[in-house]
Amino acid sequence: MKEYEIVIGLEVHIELATNSKIFCSCSAKFGGEQNEHVCPACCGMPGMLPVVNRRVVDLGMTAGMMLGCHINRTTTFDKKSYYYPDLPGSYQTTQWFAPVAVNGTVKIKTSKGEKDIRIKQIHMEEDAGKLVHDDWTDTTLVDFNRTSVPLIEIVSQPDLSSAEEVVAYLERLRSLLRFAKVSECRMEQGSMRCDVNLSVRPVGQKEYGVRTEMKNMNSISAIERAIAYESARHIDALEHGTEELVQETRRWDDIKGMSFAMRNKETAGDYRYFPDPNVMPVVIDDAWYESIEKSLPEFPEKKRERYITELGLGEYDAEFLTESRAFCDAFEEAYAECGLAKEAANWLITNCMNVLNRKQMTADMLNINGKALGALIKLVSDGTVSHANAKKILEAMFDEDIDPKKYAEENGYIVSNDTGKIEDVVRAIVAANPKSVADYKSGKEKALMAIFGQCMRELKGNCDPNLLRELILKNI
Repeated sequence: MKEYEIVIGLEVHIELATNSKIFCSCSAKFGGEQNEHVCPACCGMPGMLPVVNRRVVDLGMTAGMMLGCHINRTTTFDKKSYYYPDLPGSYQTTQWFAPVAVNGTVKIKTSKGEKDIRIKQIHMEEDAGKLVHDDWTDTTLVDFNRTSVPLIEIVSQPDLSSAEEVVAYLERLRSLLRFAKVSECRMEQGSMRCDVNLSVRPVGQKEYGVRTEMKNMNSISAIERAIAYESARHIDALEHGTEELVQETRRWDDIKGMSFAMRNKETAGDYRYFPDPNVMPVVIDDAWYESIEKSLPEFPEKKRERYITELGLGEYDAEFLTESRAFCDAFEEAYAECGLAKEAANWLITNCMNVLNRKQMTADMLNINGKALGALIKLVSDGTVSHANAKKILEAMFDEDIDPKKYAEENGYIVSNDTGKIEDVVRAIVAANPKSVADYKSGKEKALMAIFGQCMRELKGNCDPNLLRELILKNI
């Protein structure tokens, strides 16, 4: 049997983080009732003229710069003609002749080391609608909410050669674009979608094999399984002649773990690209270009290194924080306020994540005032508020923008220094628990903790733990 190699190129569609659609003012947010966010413009009604959303161009440029691309200073929109029920105008407004960004590079790391994946281009385009199949009535309905939602399509060169490399590439894209707030890149919501172009050839052969494109993959694991299946199908066909490979588009069925032919793979000529006469060219001047360039975030790996070398964080903490731009922003604001890097990291990684998990939210959905978090950490570190009550204050910070100290005062969370009041509570609880006192005197340390816990509950946590222990021992 010959030795074969896999050749893969990816087309990654990223839904941009804008409030409105690419050519009209309809909402671009995920969700809503069917056909709620539509207007004559995004429904393709005759006579409606599109107006380019500047924010879309901003994010297209940002993505290009993050991926090391050249930005075309004059970028144009074109019509891509094809008929499908969820495309109301029978064409898609996209970019072909002058995309917003070209010729980039993404560096990935796998078990085999580092590798550069070339980016052919990044182009802006509008999304299509969504077909909804109703088995009960045996009909297919169309929801146009997603029509004209802005996308960028990132087209790689065929530089990928394994599922591991594909996963590393997608995760790198997701990390960079989330960090730059270009997109949430949530595959489960469709804001990051991937088409896999795959071919197989004998090792040493320069010519590419027959290429197929796989669609309908909504998770990293599905993409891995699809690559494994499709590459095995190609090799089996080449080695044993089980079928004739043809250039085609295939649909991936994740339940069956198989791909199925959809249609012959189109070429550029099939789409009849031509400049869209209704959309004027976008000219990016120096001021616009420089404003986007200045807005770029520090790259995650550089931020991670700085957290370790300058702020003294451990590798795990630095790695965890830099997985999310929201966490980095909150951490840096909190550290600037309290000056306690390790404590700020711990509060975010442990306490904030606990709240997010309970609310079924992701790290990127963190939305608390970092400066207020730093103020809360200071209250704990100087003994003004107990750790237990600080966690209650943190919960409240997720619901509203509050001043931690003022909130602590209003809710009785300030640690009391009234020794007399504390000792009154201690005397009462010690007197009410003679068995625990006797157990402690006989050498059972846990008995002391039982009394300590009762005192803390009675005092609502507003007591210096060391002072409380001292007073309990004194009264025992």
